[in-house]
Amino acid sequence: MGAANRRAAIGKSRHVIGQMTPDFHKTVKWRLHAGHTASHSMSGRSRVGFCLSAKKRKRMNLAAFSEMCAGHGVKVVEIDLGQPLAPQGPFDVIVHKLSDVIVESEHDQQSKHLLANFQSYVLAHPGTVLLDPLPAMTRLLDRFTSYQIMSKLHKSLRDWRICSPPYLAIHSTGDLASVQTAMEEQGLSFPLICKTRVAHGSLSHEMCLIFSAGGLPDVRPPCVLQSFVSHGAVLHKVFVVGDRHFCVERPSLKNFPSGPCDRKTIFFNSHEVSKPESSSHLTALDEQTPSLPPPSSEAMAALVQELRVQLGMALFGVDVIIDIRTHTLTAIDINIFPGYEGVPQFFPSLLDHIKKVLDQRSGASGFQQNT
Repeated sequence: MGAANRRAAIGKSRHVIGQMTPDFHKTVKWRLHAGHTASHSMSGRSRVGFCLSAKKRKRMNLAAFSEMCAGHGVKVVEIDLGQPLAPQGPFDVIVHKLSDVIVESEHDQQSKHLLANFQSYVLAHPGTVLLDPLPAMTRLLDRFTSYQIMSKLHKSLRDWRICSPPYLAIHSTGDLASVQTAMEEQGLSFPLICKTRVAHGSLSHEMCLIFSAGGLPDVRPPCVLQSFVSHGAVLHKVFVVGDRHFCVERPSLKNFPSGPCDRKTIFFNSHEVSKPESSSHLTALDEQTPSLPPPSSEAMAALVQELRVQLGMALFGVDVIIDIRTHTLTAIDINIFPGYEGVPQFFPSLLDHIKKVLDQRSGASGFQQNT
């Protein structure tokens, strides 16, 4: 994709906050802390529905996971969102990634209808546990919201020297005139990395690096600006599955000098930079660049634990870098139900977490029946 097209792509993204009814928010929040009696299949096996796009099912290799689950008394059901959910149930747990539907429901009636049907089913079946709660997932579709969450880490994780870069939301082209003033107020500095406000879909991977005030006209709102932190071209992707987490190294953007310079804006696709098989001139380091020490496993564990609490989610990822100047652990993005590429333990970890959820649910139901 050429620079002009990348520039246009960054501008096409919308700011989406999913439309969740107040009752839906209350029900989901309550269900996380209380057990309800839910139906099992006639065979007594637990039933776990997976509501994923065809692309996500294929990438995850859901068929192989289903075979593993069958050997542990868990039946996996592929949910067809285009059909009524009740006849496809009952479900003890539903694992889902409805990001596409949530984003598209803002402007597509069919997606809005599908989402409403899913919400109606969840409200009517409070004993079914969602992985993960829709309201929690929906707020992470807005990068500004996820950056707000990350910005609080430096306080709660002060002892671990964990932080996130300064950021600034640009809502409309009318904000551009005051960007530099806002940057100073929020502590941003060049170079800047510009990302779409919506953290989902192919357009969300279209980004750009801005090196001076002269490059600010390349910004296409709604978007988020984030101070770029040089990190030795190494990205640490942390994948979370319940109470377990795994860290995988990926290539990333090379170092750039701090401060403004007359370099032209660089447009790029993050998939072309940070996928396992990525090979890009943007990731090439000078031979003299010293390697950074690996992140502390204790600090990573503290970060994951804090995010679990803040997000109320079990399946997510966080992108972490190490500042080459301060060696500070820096969280730069949160990802909803990521691909878990490079994590061979994903299947057994997911099955273990599902079984824990089922055990907790059964225990809570038993407690209610005995009181």
